[in-house]
Amino acid sequence: MQSMIPGALDGVRILDLSRILAGPSATQLLGDLGADVVKVEKPGEGDDTRKWGPPYVVGKDGRDTDESAYYLSANRNKRSIAIDIATEDGRALLHRLLARADVLVENYKVGGLARHGLDYPSLRQRYPGLVYCSVTGFGQTGPYARRAGYDFLIQGMGGIMSLTGETDGTPMKVGVGIADVMTGMYAAVGILAALRHRDATGEGQQIDISLLDSQIAWLVNAGTNYLASAEVPKRLANGHPNIVPYQVFETADGPMILAVGNDGQFRRFCEVAGIEAVARDERYGTNVARVRHREAVCEAVQAALRTRPRQYWLQSLEAVNVPCGPVNDLREVFEDPHVQERGAHLRMPCDWARDGAVSLLANPLKLSRTPVSYRRAPPRLNEHVDEILRDWGGGARA
Repeated sequence: MQSMIPGALDGVRILDLSRILAGPSATQLLGDLGADVVKVEKPGEGDDTRKWGPPYVVGKDGRDTDESAYYLSANRNKRSIAIDIATEDGRALLHRLLARADVLVENYKVGGLARHGLDYPSLRQRYPGLVYCSVTGFGQTGPYARRAGYDFLIQGMGGIMSLTGETDGTPMKVGVGIADVMTGMYAAVGILAALRHRDATGEGQQIDISLLDSQIAWLVNAGTNYLASAEVPKRLANGHPNIVPYQVFETADGPMILAVGNDGQFRRFCEVAGIEAVARDERYGTNVARVRHREAVCEAVQAALRTRPRQYWLQSLEAVNVPCGPVNDLREVFEDPHVQERGAHLRMPCDWARDGAVSLLANPLKLSRTPVSYRRAPPRLNEHVDEILRDWGGGARA
């Protein structure tokens, strides 16, 4: 599939007991960086997202398989084994794998693995170097700890929906499972930090990462704006709370984004737009003034932009280094020549798909010495049981 330059995490073994999106996105990222990821799934069912469709991958017979596009998004560079951890034999098999693992990732409800003796306190003495990452909705402690966590609920509880949507409209979630994805990113960083500590001291540890904690952390400037002012921010549609003009505007033939980041850019915009007087007006000349007079500034900008088509503005403003851009649909995204040059669309060989490959989103990391690699397409359920036991378990099936 790709020249096998050893990845940065070559030799790291990860036992992935997670499902849905947050945990699997973390382990996929680590797998792209070279880790050997074994996906442990429930026999007969597997990861819930395998059935989250349509769309599904079309198989060799021209019919939909039972593997959804959603499942593909977070499960490459993994091998699958089905283990029933509720049985004694299943737990014994899992321990054979744990004996060779560096990392365990799980997203069971708090206490869910304790009844099987697979919680961190139960494993710590037996596997002192194990990095054990627990991904939950609300964390291992606190009054909500035993609640199930879902991305949509977390976006609502964590504040991002209160900031997203039209000013006088209904609060809106982000169009992808961003709370899950960002939790996966934080989890991957935590695992790397814990591995660094383990390599230095031999000591493993538990990582307690929750969707709600992560969601609140990535409120970033909106969160700190509130903490600094004690003022609950209102939705600004596509506007920015601290910069004006920085939003979507209509042109003569469609929407575009104008993202003015400083006073010099605003002056250059006004020159191109033929509204130099606006830039000279003391009410609008600085960003502080423009934020205070947001509505009037945006009305003047909007009136100017409606006079010409979008492509005129994109070309004219880019020529004077004023940040701007189109609002692309996904077809336009993947047809963009820059996106194509950067390799954002990945085709991975897959012998059970109709045309012998599946389409995925590429990893954005560009490492000069230890590049990411694409070694395995997302696996079928239990596809690699014999291979895993040969490589990890020290023998054949129990």
